[in-house]
Amino acid sequence: MPTHMWQKSSYCGEGESCIHVAIPDPGTVELTESGDPTGAILRTAPTAWAALVRTIKESRTRD
Repeated sequence: MPTHMWQKSSYCGEGESCIHVAIPDPGTVELTESGDPTGAILRTAPTAWAALVRTIKESRTRD
């Protein structure tokens, strides 16, 4: 796993299935799952990450 700082999701409970987010440089957001931290890392642009988070928040307020 890269040596940059991973931040655990604030919505993570006590279990093992949490999303971890890192910003290794200004143009990249990386995500991994705590159940397998040495597994796959999803890399995306900050604008795409922001759009996903915004969409999730908006859909939660409509339910």
